[in-house]
Amino acid sequence: MPFRPVSPEKLSAAVVRQVEELILRGILRPAERLPSERELAERLGVSRPSLREAIAQLQSTGLLTTKPGAGVYIADVLGSAFSPSLIALFGRHEEAAIDYLSFRRDMEGLAAERAARLGSDTDLQVVSTVFHKMEAAHGTATPEEEAALDAQFHMAIIEASHNVVMLHMMRSMYELLRGGVFYNRQVMFRQQTTRSVLLEQHRAIHDALMARNADAARQAVEAHMGFVERSLLDQQRADRHEEIARQRLDHEIKG
Repeated sequence: MPFRPVSPEKLSAAVVRQVEELILRGILRPAERLPSERELAERLGVSRPSLREAIAQLQSTGLLTTKPGAGVYIADVLGSAFSPSLIALFGRHEEAAIDYLSFRRDMEGLAAERAARLGSDTDLQVVSTVFHKMEAAHGTATPEEEAALDAQFHMAIIEASHNVVMLHMMRSMYELLRGGVFYNRQVMFRQQTTRSVLLEQHRAIHDALMARNADAARQAVEAHMGFVERSLLDQQRADRHEEIARQRLDHEIKG
C-alpha cells in the first residue's frame, strides 16, 4: 500500500515554506529588510533557534542575504534574469527597446485580461488606489515621481493577474527599465500634453478593470503601449535628425 508514516513538521521547515511563499507571490520583494530576529520570531510564533535554522536554510538557497550590522534582506533574486553582457547589448541597440515594448504589450494585455477576470476586489482596489495617486500627482509631481507611479500602476495589474511566473518575469523587466536600459521613461512625462494623454490612457485601463471587462482592459493596455512605442520611435527619429542638423551647422560655421 502507498502509505507512509506521518511525521510532524519541524518549525523551521514551516518558517522556510512561509517565507518562500511570500517571495514567490511577490509580497516580500528584493532588497526588503526582514524584521529583527526577536520581532520576527514573535510574529511567527517560533523560538529564535528555530528561526535561525530557517534563515540559514533560506540563505543557503540564495533567497535571503545578510548585511553585517544591518540585518537580513530578501536577496536580489531578479538580478540573474539577464546576464550583464546581454543587458549591455540591449542598451546599445535601439531595436531592443521596440521589442521590449512589443513584449510588454502582449504580456500586460494578458495580465489585464486575467486581472479583470481573476483579480479579487482587493486586487482591484490596489490598482484603483495607485491610479488615484496618479490623478492627484498629475501636473504637480516631477517626471520622476510620475514615472514611478506609472510603473507601480502597471505592476499592480500584473500582481492582480495572479500568475507568479509572469509577476517575477515582469519585475525583472521593470528593473531594466528603471535602470534606463531600454529607454528613459521620465522623458515621456516632460511635456504636459503627453502627460495628459498618458493619464487618460491609464484611466481607460483602470475603468475597464473596475468594470471587470476583460476584453476592454486588454485593448486599453494594447492602445497605451502602442502610443508609448510610437512616441519612442518619434523621439529616436528626432534625435537622429538633431544629430544631422548639428553636423550641418558645424560644417557651415567652420567651413
